[in-house]
Amino acid sequence: MTEITASTPRGTSDFTKMAYDDPATPHELCADCRAADRALALDRAARSVRRPAPSIRFEDYPQGLPKRDIDLLAAAHRLAHTLSLAQD
Repeated sequence: MTEITASTPRGTSDFTKMAYDDPATPHELCADCRAADRALALDRAARSVRRPAPSIRFEDYPQGLPKRDIDLLAAAHRLAHTLSLAQD
């Protein structure tokens, strides 16, 4: 390996460091790579690339779905509580 010699900003002492010197063992480096692979979830990205694009046609979306019922008293109470106006 190539040796690099550098000095501190004040120029008072020198140190020698090997270029590309890594304090981690090959086993630790391999474990880091596997952890990064799991974190990136590249297999999930590869699966989503193979799927067809979603349709943009109006006919492909469900129509006539019922709207959910809203209890006005519960909604008003929840809103007042969120705004700290509750008078329980």
